[in-house]
Amino acid sequence: MRLGPRPAALGLLLLLCAPAAGAGDAQGEHRTDYDREALLGGQEEVDEYVKLAPEEQQKRLKSIIKKIDLDSDGFLTESELSSWIQMSFKHYAMQEAKQQFVEYDKNSDGRVSWDEYNIQMYDRVIDFDENTALDDAEEESFRQLHLKDKKRFEKANQDSDPGLNLEEFIAFEHPEEVDYMTEFVIEEALEEHDKNGDGFVSLEEFLGDYRRDPANEDPEWILVEKDRFLNDYDRDADGRLDPQELLSWVVPNNQGIAQEEALHLIDEMDLNNDRKLSEAEILENQDLFLTSEATDYGRQLHDEYFYHDEL
Repeated sequence: MRLGPRPAALGLLLLLCAPAAGAGDAQGEHRTDYDREALLGGQEEVDEYVKLAPEEQQKRLKSIIKKIDLDSDGFLTESELSSWIQMSFKHYAMQEAKQQFVEYDKNSDGRVSWDEYNIQMYDRVIDFDENTALDDAEEESFRQLHLKDKKRFEKANQDSDPGLNLEEFIAFEHPEEVDYMTEFVIEEALEEHDKNGDGFVSLEEFLGDYRRDPANEDPEWILVEKDRFLNDYDRDADGRLDPQELLSWVVPNNQGIAQEEALHLIDEMDLNNDRKLSEAEILENQDLFLTSEATDYGRQLHDEYFYHDEL
């Protein structure tokens, strides 16, 4: 039931954060070899990671630790780890969008037109009538999604020129990262979920098409979603989500994910229980650190943006 503003953004978060089948044993223990292959991108990237000489690996890791330590006191706090992980999320999302921009810009004119977007996505230009619904349910669902993409594409275009420049394309792909798209993200969510048009999303609207069977207990996923509605999103406890509360639902919460990972690392690696990590503590258990989001599962050791002296 949870949704994000763009499939690409949500897919990135799932790649970085979600547990996958086979990722652990029957007791739920993490398999670091699985994490490396699944999250570094494949066996080729894993081989590159393994090939890095231990001395060079440690040198780059120490450089990353130094950059995470914002106050240069020799320790990494939960806040510093969380900020670094959030920065890493955003960096890779932006890098992905920049790479996509080159692929979508078929004529290399520095702009991505709506036709170019369609050709890259569907191998042809698609044009639906906004006012004519299709009889086939699947085709109609696709028509609705395509029209939403077109609307978001048009909103991302801030100048009078046709197509999107790089900055506008990033706004299209990651509206949650761009301030001028915030209102659009909220409007889009209300259009989809606010069935009675009162400008809010009730618990019933939040749960979508689910209808409770009085003869049976609610399934587990419904109980989880209700708990999220009540305890995570409905901050003023009025039984409905206002536009700002709605935003916290529809936009991926990188901050919460980063904080959770930071706490996990401190819990696992803090040897003297001072609730912060020294360089020695990290090097003592560097395999855990290198298979965490703090280093994007070791990926940062191969990206000069992170380990170079200037960041």
